[in-house]
Amino acid sequence: MQPAANHKRVYRDPAGGGHSARQQFSDLTASELYCPRCRISRPVRERLLLVLPHAEIREYRCVVCAESLGTRELTSGSGAGGIVR
Repeated sequence: MQPAANHKRVYRDPAGGGHSARQQFSDLTASELYCPRCRISRPVRERLLLVLPHAEIREYRCVVCAESLGTRELTSGSGAGGIVR
């Protein structure tokens, strides 16, 4: 059985509050990413790269070879939402 196309899925936490999928993953951080140099998924370290008036830019690096694997922008204001590139 498939849900209707306009159906919005709502997840509920054990405490009883309802959260949409977008709200539930707003604080998501990567613990492993694919490293093209190692050619395998590796644990990553997140480090602060740049502080701006409206946001912080953080970088993900491979723990094994220190290859830069992407960045994440944490905007201030409405909590810790982020953009991963």
